[in-house]
Amino acid sequence: MNFLAHIYLSFGDDEITLGNFMADSIRANKYKHLPERVQKGIFLHREIDTFTDTHPLPKKSSKKLHKNYSHYSRVIVDIYYDHFLAKNWKTYSDESLDVFVDRFYNLLADNYVILPGGVKRMMPYMISDNWLLNYANLEGIGKVLNGMNRRTENKSKMNFAILDLEEHYDAFEMEFTAFFEELIVFSKKKFLVI
Repeated sequence: MNFLAHIYLSFGDDEITLGNFMADSIRANKYKHLPERVQKGIFLHREIDTFTDTHPLPKKSSKKLHKNYSHYSRVIVDIYYDHFLAKNWKTYSDESLDVFVDRFYNLLADNYVILPGGVKRMMPYMISDNWLLNYANLEGIGKVLNGMNRRTENKSKMNFAILDLEEHYDAFEMEFTAFFEELIVFSKKKFLVI
């Protein structure tokens, strides 16, 4: 799952949210200096990733892309799935997406000192381009995929993945919807025991 899903699956706990969001920027066990609940958010993130990577529905989504994008297909599916979460936000939350996103950006700013360097470098772009809110529309997803392609020095060709999304839109959305229901249940159980 990508940023929005990890934030959502922190269930409103600010410290868990921080850890869940920053986990990809933390290697191995380089988190011991962080507050305990932030560490638990990192563990939750890793559990969510393991569940996602081994689940048949994201694999099914990824298989549609593998021919064109090889090992990048899973990253692309994560981005697609964040799109469907944002697009269907009212199904999953009573709080509007823009309020949720603004609250998260404020949380990052309030905890800037503990953020890893990679998150600190990314944060201004994320906020100024309002990535999380713009996941809800295809133009926003297209920009994300273009940015990811640039980060791979144009090797991934992820900028073309917006065409695959449009071509198989309904199938990807159905796979996301079925998967995300299971992921919410899984994440709530993990949240309660971390």
